[in-house]
Amino acid sequence: MLQLRVITATVLASLVAAAVFLLSPPYFSLLIGVITLGAAWEWGNLAGLKSVPKKCLFLSLFLLPMLGVYFWTQLLELAATIFDWTDIRAYSGLLEWLVVPPVLFWVSVMLIIRNAPVAVLQWHIKPIYKLLIGWFVLQAVWMFFTRIRAFYGPEMMMYFLLLIWAADIAAYFVGRHFGKTKLAPDISPGKTVAGMYGALLASVLCALVLSLSYGFNFLIALDFILLSVLTVLVSIYGDLFISVLKRQRGIKDTGSLLPGHGGILDRIDSLVAAAPFFYAGVLLIYRAIE
Repeated sequence: MLQLRVITATVLASLVAAAVFLLSPPYFSLLIGVITLGAAWEWGNLAGLKSVPKKCLFLSLFLLPMLGVYFWTQLLELAATIFDWTDIRAYSGLLEWLVVPPVLFWVSVMLIIRNAPVAVLQWHIKPIYKLLIGWFVLQAVWMFFTRIRAFYGPEMMMYFLLLIWAADIAAYFVGRHFGKTKLAPDISPGKTVAGMYGALLASVLCALVLSLSYGFNFLIALDFILLSVLTVLVSIYGDLFISVLKRQRGIKDTGSLLPGHGGILDRIDSLVAAAPFFYAGVLLIYRAIE
């Protein structure tokens, strides 16, 4: 099973890296949109949607906001060319503020699960509310995933992905060898406190490598270390939140598309929570630099 997971993860990582560095922002946005719709299909199952027409209707609710954000960004890029704007991020206006709700949502989820994991499992969330939550968090991950790539380049996008991947790998191996105390045994018996600390240590090392590569000064390096640690911490509880929904639904995986990993949501559960948080942090750091 582990060998199959490693093979699948290696193939996926290679394809994702190629997409990050080779695709132009519009095509990258399209690819992430397709992946998001696949995740939304699985979220429909988590929420209890059984009929294909209802799932298709749920997916259709993603298209108009996606197109609106995409064309607004394209319009800004056109305006930047015409008016010789050096940085279109300064003119993105309301879209930047849209990062606040998902950040607050995931921080709240983290605190609630941390303090009352058993109570979270006993929540009885109506299917309509689960669908609204799914629409909200998946719309956010598409938007800010693509904006990291468009505004901060493929290198920063790749750093974000490597950060989450490194944290996942460290959590697995550290937890396997040193994990005794469970992090949230009622939600995910496999996660341990030691594994969490391993993931956080990996985030510090990733941030140090990034800072040395970019030649950041001491204060900026500290900012990226703090951002990386908090991003990984939020990602862990994002993973746990998806696990809560799966346990409430009585399923182990959200799908079977990826051998050894389950479905799309099983593979991107950490990224769903981490993307808005990381984007907000990078935005603040770059604004401080400028």
